[in-house]
Order: sequence, then structure tokens, then C-alpha cells
Amino acid sequence: MSLDHSAAAAELDARVAPPKVLGRRPRRGTRAPRSRATVYGVRLLLVVLWLGSWELSARTFMNPFLYSMPSRIWDKLVTWFTDGTSQGSIWVNVWVTLQEAAGGFVLGVLAGIVLGVLLGRSVFFADVLAPFIKAANAIPRIVLAALFVIWFGLGMQSKIATAFVLVFFAVFFNAFQGAREVDKTLIDNARILGAGRWALMRTIVLPSATSWILASMHVAFGFALIGAVVGEFTGADRGMGLLIQQAQGNFDAAGVYAGMVVVTIVALLAEFLIGQLEKRLTAWRPPTVSTGTAAA
Repeated sequence: MSLDHSAAAAELDARVAPPKVLGRRPRRGTRAPRSRATVYGVRLLLVVLWLGSWELSARTFMNPFLYSMPSRIWDKLVTWFTDGTSQGSIWVNVWVTLQEAAGGFVLGVLAGIVLGVLLGRSVFFADVLAPFIKAANAIPRIVLAALFVIWFGLGMQSKIATAFVLVFFAVFFNAFQGAREVDKTLIDNARILGAGRWALMRTIVLPSATSWILASMHVAFGFALIGAVVGEFTGADRGMGLLIQQAQGNFDAAGVYAGMVVVTIVALLAEFLIGQLEKRLTAWRPPTVSTGTAAA
């Protein structure tokens, strides 16, 4: 009788007791993931050490006229955002450069996706146009920027064209490769089910190439900003590239760095927005499970 009571109690405890959570304790040889606060803290520490060592070096043995220092760069930024620049409000110059970069980015992405996917699915036309595309990609961008100024003038069109060229090739080659990497079995099965060419393109090819295209877009906007700034270096009446060029002509290292800081912040904000867009476009994918294991 006592044995029956003990067995019943054991069974009751097994039912009531909370289940064990597998994987709660990392196995030997694994690393626990770092908290986000720790990651940001280490990043901030690195930035502080870098800026502090730069400031200290410029005040002791480096020539601040040539290399400037963080305090002078900060003063230049404060002056730009409070009193304005030699070319008017800093916001106007940022807006001009942003418009040029955004225009070249949108046009370059659209053209790169369309031509990249079409040529990726057409072996014949890809073989015919391959040497011409490689030759166009080999042309130095600074030469194209000078030609665009001659063709389109000092307005925004020449900068958009320069940004377009940089973005187009970055997106084109990724879209081309993504279209080539589509699983042939999926294509064959869809054709057996009666899917036409455009249905295949819409339902299989483009979704399969999305990851390649989005990967290129992460760097494409940076290329668009480079194209806009290079175009403004070649010839412009406003823009961040013009401010950097004027600072360079006046041997104002702090102004050059300040312009770089503004352009970098714009690029980081654009990268964040593209990352959010990527999450929305790839929400249909199943989440990947990370084991977090590492070699002992």
C-alpha cells in the first residue's frame, strides 16, 4: 500500500513539476550571446579612445594644421549648423546632395534590377552584351563625371548621372547573379504546372534574387553619395562635395573632416532605412535558428 502511494506521489510530482527547458544552459565550448548594451558600450569606448588619442596626438606631436583635431572639427560643425556655410545654409547643401544621391540611387536600382534579371535569364543576350558591359564598368568614374558636367551642365542632372552609374553596376551584377542562381528544379516544376515566362519571373525568379538585390542595395546608396560628391567636386554651385572642395582649397582640414562626418551620418541613416525595408521584403522567409556554438 505504501508503495502504491509512493508511486502515485511520484507520478503527481512529474505531472505538476515544470518541464525542463532544453538549451537553457550552454554546453561546454559554447559562448553566451553578448547583450546589446555591452556591444554598444564597447563601440562607444572604441570611439572615445580613437578621438581622445587623436586629440592628444594633435596637441603634442602631430601638426594640427595638416591633420586637424576632433575639437576643431566639432567647432566647424557647430559653425555650419548655427551660422551657415560659405554656400548658404548647411541644410540646403545636405538636401541638394541627398536629392542627387537619391535620384541616382532610385534610377540605378531600377535599371540594375531590370537589366540584371533579364540578362540573367537570357544566356544569348548575356553572352552578346558581356564585353560591352565589362568595358563600360572599367571606365574611371571621375572621367564620366567630367563628361556628365559637359553634357548636362553644373545642375543636378550631372550628379544624378554620376550616382546612377555607380549604383547601376553594383546592383546589376548582383541581380544578374541572383537570377542565374535560381533553382532549376523550381523552374521546371512551375513550367510543368503551366506557368508562363512572366509568371516565372514574378513568382520564382524575382523572389529568389531578392537577397542578392538587397545585399547590393546596402552598399549602393553609399555609392550614390560618392557619385553625388564626386560630381560636386567636378563642378557645382551647392552641395557637400562643393563644401569639401572649398575646404580642401583653403587647406582647412577641419572643414574636410566635417563634410565627411555629415556625409557619413547621411549614409548611416540611409543604411538603417534600407535595413528596415529589407526586413519587410523578406518577412515571408522562415526565421533561421542560430545554435550559437563555437569551436572549443
